[in-house]
Amino acid sequence: MSTTTNGHSSVNGNGELRQRKPEAKPSVTDEGRKVDERLDKHETYEFGGPWGVTAMMVGFPILMYYLWICLWFYDGQLVFPTSFDDVQPFLTRMWAHVRDDAYPSAYAFKVYTGLIALQLTLAFVIPGYQQEGLPVPSLGYKTLMYNCNAIGCLYATLIISAALHYFHIFRLTDIIDNYGHLMSVAMIYGFAVSFGTYYFAVWRGEAIRMSGNFAYDVFMGAALNPRLGSVDLKMWAEVRIPWVIVFYLAVSGACKQYEEYGYVTPNMAFMVLATWLYLNACAKGEECIPQTWDMFHEKWGFMVIFWNFAGVPFTYVYSVVYMASHDPSKYRFSTPTYIALYATLLTAYYIFDTSMSQKSRFKMQTQGTFKFRKTFPQLPWGTIENPTFIQTAHGNRLLTSGWWTYARKPNYTADWVQSTTWGLVVGAASPIPYFYSVFFITVLVHRCGRDFERCAIKYGKDWERYCEVVKYRFIPGIY
Repeated sequence: MSTTTNGHSSVNGNGELRQRKPEAKPSVTDEGRKVDERLDKHETYEFGGPWGVTAMMVGFPILMYYLWICLWFYDGQLVFPTSFDDVQPFLTRMWAHVRDDAYPSAYAFKVYTGLIALQLTLAFVIPGYQQEGLPVPSLGYKTLMYNCNAIGCLYATLIISAALHYFHIFRLTDIIDNYGHLMSVAMIYGFAVSFGTYYFAVWRGEAIRMSGNFAYDVFMGAALNPRLGSVDLKMWAEVRIPWVIVFYLAVSGACKQYEEYGYVTPNMAFMVLATWLYLNACAKGEECIPQTWDMFHEKWGFMVIFWNFAGVPFTYVYSVVYMASHDPSKYRFSTPTYIALYATLLTAYYIFDTSMSQKSRFKMQTQGTFKFRKTFPQLPWGTIENPTFIQTAHGNRLLTSGWWTYARKPNYTADWVQSTTWGLVVGAASPIPYFYSVFFITVLVHRCGRDFERCAIKYGKDWERYCEVVKYRFIPGIY
């Protein structure tokens, strides 16, 4: 085995490199620039092309209404026409529920718009940690600065909401009680922001990677990094909207239980903990988000916008909706089951948090922008000392240390396990809370395929070598 040194690192015969000075910056090679130029153009349709994305833009809202109706009005069971003659009456009943119980009321508009206004205001005024993003090929490898103040915004939101609830200005139970109305308003926002940002980007001449098909380009997005002053809208929407709503839906469900029964079930407490862990992870590790594919490559279109404004908050916590509308006797567990459920969540969360941290901080180390940020909680093994990696001809480095020794997407696996516990918390009482985990694994497998295909083009033989070193996609020894 031969080894060469340059004062910064050493390369072994397998092409792995042990970093001695994490601050050393690699640069994109000429070969890498050519590949990036190709990847920054539209070549093929994804998601079934124009017809596929149109079906999703129409189908997702319909599916969301259907699952909510089954959950709220039909004891959490899936309902469907029993005969051909029953189709029209069935559709009439479904529409009646939407019309009467999920119309976009003025109160729901006030609540949802108030949340948007509050989160946007806090993002502007609260001081934050300045994080430099990755070089963006479509911007000539310019790096953007991100004001990471989500953790301050989160705690300000907690204080404000507690005061509003305590003084009966806005009762937190109103969130779950107005679920259908708020969901409709969220959908309106999702569509309005998607089309609005598309037209704005085209008007400003900021559209990139366009296909020329209107429906497809609205779905995928036109702009990469739309900003409103100091606020990066894509990162703001990813952290401040969906996960804040998800958490407050769980809190609202807990408040409703307490008002009705005088106590909060361990199941509902589990969801408050689970949603808090996820929200706090996004806020306290916000400086890691600029290093992700979502910020670096994914455009801000319907696919991301609608899911942030409506999809995530109103489909991921179906278990909360079920528990808030059903007697606790329907989903009561034994003590060992509760222990197993909580232990599984906390273990999966630890792997999710630290694997995300390891990867993002490795990229910061490589770029020379890493500074340890003291936000709570900082978990052990969140930063890898002397990480090993493969240096690519492109100029980037592929991590082969920490959790990334065992799989190419360990964060996906841990994230999916968490999503599964969000369904398991109601046991067999209803199949609908499992929508999150079923949908999520489909998204992750598809996203993984998109990412690996892009990496194969970007890194060529270096990617093949990386796959030989890290053999498994999700689960070591299995897949």
